[in-house]
Amino acid sequence: MIKKTPLTYNANLSRRYNCHVYLKREDLQVVRSYKLRGAYNMMSSLPQEQLHKGVVCASAGNHAQGFAFSCKQLKVKGVVFMPIITPNQKVSQTKMFGEDWIEVRLTGDTFDDCAAAAKAYTEANEMIFIPPFDDERIIEGQGTVGVEILEELNDPDFVFIPVGGGGLSAGVGKYLQIYAPATQIIGVEPEGAPSMYQALKEGKPVTLENIERFVDGAAVKRVGEKTFPICQEVLHDMLLVPEGRVCAEILKLYNEDAIVVEPAGALSIAALDQYADQIQGKKVVCIVSGSNNDIDRMQEIKERALQYEGLKHYFLIRFAQRPGALKEFVNFVLGPSDDITRFEYIQKHNKETGPALVGIELKSPTDYHILLKNMQQYHINYTELNKDDNLFGYLV
Repeated sequence: MIKKTPLTYNANLSRRYNCHVYLKREDLQVVRSYKLRGAYNMMSSLPQEQLHKGVVCASAGNHAQGFAFSCKQLKVKGVVFMPIITPNQKVSQTKMFGEDWIEVRLTGDTFDDCAAAAKAYTEANEMIFIPPFDDERIIEGQGTVGVEILEELNDPDFVFIPVGGGGLSAGVGKYLQIYAPATQIIGVEPEGAPSMYQALKEGKPVTLENIERFVDGAAVKRVGEKTFPICQEVLHDMLLVPEGRVCAEILKLYNEDAIVVEPAGALSIAALDQYADQIQGKKVVCIVSGSNNDIDRMQEIKERALQYEGLKHYFLIRFAQRPGALKEFVNFVLGPSDDITRFEYIQKHNKETGPALVGIELKSPTDYHILLKNMQQYHINYTELNKDDNLFGYLV
């Protein structure tokens, strides 16, 4: 039912970091993520009289799909609550895995609203709620990823684990702590959703006020009450990775190895730069947690990667109101390999032409300083939007 996923040696990453990198391919799981393990473990352990009352979950992603597949396998009626804004692709995938055994209810504008509605429904109908991470049986199920790693590689030096609510890191971390005590267990979160990082810093779970949801499979406002103390005990380090770095790794995996991953699936690999010195010559395992990536996101992924690597820049430029100003910019300010990828004039309220929004893609990050030097030499009136989050969000 649950597939034993391969642990594959990756030659490209091993060369890049001068070590031995193995990928635990949970992106090849039945529902394309490890989440099936925890959901199925919890549901299959429930007494039959409880199961027959039905089960409920709240999720817009991988947990919903693992839950739905488990309902079909166990022949249990399930209700999946999803936010109204959930993309149709995710709703369709969940229905595909659950078939006639599940019902999808779109409720609330945010996940928090959706989760509250799901728990209220569970209580009102005396059903069982299957949480995404904060239950011992969920943690135990996710821990089977660690069992499979040691079955094929009994002495890894490092294991890098993506962290959201903490179920995977708690389960795998605890198992490795017992059966491979010399292995260093490294948790990895997106920079914009550092819930476990902050919890470890403050010694208890904390609720983050705002989070960046781009790495949706690992973006939670608060880690679990049950997962936290285990992670606190077993994690040797907790790293934060910029979302742009994650995007760059997604593109590298696709271009170099034909591996398609979701943002959370690339987290563990994207963190290797931070441990480049420590892992030289060592055996390293990166858990690739999932591959449920919507094709519609690829343009945003490429854009974020280019910006992170210093190859894509946006400017608000106030061109001089004289003939030839734009031609001068193209011929003398831009370098021979610089490319304008976006150009649009901003209209003022009085319908006069305002400044221009200009996107420029470079061949090398070092070309950026040459571009700025040319702008100053030709007295170009510009604002760098990449350095102004408010303006960037509004205009780009």
